[in-house]
Amino acid sequence: MTPIKISLDDYILSGGGANGESYDHKTDPSVMLKLYFPGKIEQPLNEMLLSRKVYDLGIPTPQPGDYVVTENGRYGIRFHRIAGKVSYSRATSQHPEKVGHYAAEFAQMCLDLHSMHIDTSQFEGVKERYYKLLEENPFFSGEEKDKIGKFIADTPDEDCPLHGDLQYSNAIFASDKRYFIDLGDFGWGNHLFDVAMVYLCCCLSSPAFILETYHLSQPLAVKFWNCFAPVYFGSGMSLKEIEEMILPYAGLKTLIIEKNTNCPMPEFRAALKSIL
Repeated sequence: MTPIKISLDDYILSGGGANGESYDHKTDPSVMLKLYFPGKIEQPLNEMLLSRKVYDLGIPTPQPGDYVVTENGRYGIRFHRIAGKVSYSRATSQHPEKVGHYAAEFAQMCLDLHSMHIDTSQFEGVKERYYKLLEENPFFSGEEKDKIGKFIADTPDEDCPLHGDLQYSNAIFASDKRYFIDLGDFGWGNHLFDVAMVYLCCCLSSPAFILETYHLSQPLAVKFWNCFAPVYFGSGMSLKEIEEMILPYAGLKTLIIEKNTNCPMPEFRAALKSIL
């Protein structure tokens, strides 16, 4: 696809993240721009194509628009802008007294997503993604890789959609409408691979990272998880049982983090103790 040339003079910076920045159009309130940092050319195109497939499934996500490039060579995607949106992490930071309400709403969004069934031939499976990450990882021994690979293989398959980066900053709401955003890692598989990211962001990340990234104190983030878990998993399991079940799946995220940082992450590897 040929990207459409745009000028950043027409946009106002509205936010940022690990891979790029978001902008609002100065004169058209229905347009927002997700612009990747320099050097990332394939990623926006792949995410746009994937976003359209996800949108067509009926999953609540902003409608994707054009594949664009700026005058200085930065690539991105235009989306339909959700006016007045706020993420569940930001809302919780602004109204900590409503943490139970926001956690319950987010949990219901996740339940609705994971109750769907999709054509698995159209998307990447989470197991294949992890197998590739495991093969490329230079920090685990061969024996450790065998144990991790067996754990992944033994996890029952499910044909449900997975967000791929399921954290409370990647779900937004405006009035009574709710949406998932940043679905560049969307795929399919067992729901535990997805929910593990919620636990990692709330309970395993450092206090400084949680504050900088999600605008929450660590105790408030843990409280979010404590309110999320019983809504998502139901009342038949204790919080301890839920966390014991989810912990190794959260530990698998170290494969993603170590690829991005190119160094071992012992604070996350500790979650793999039951596997290794």
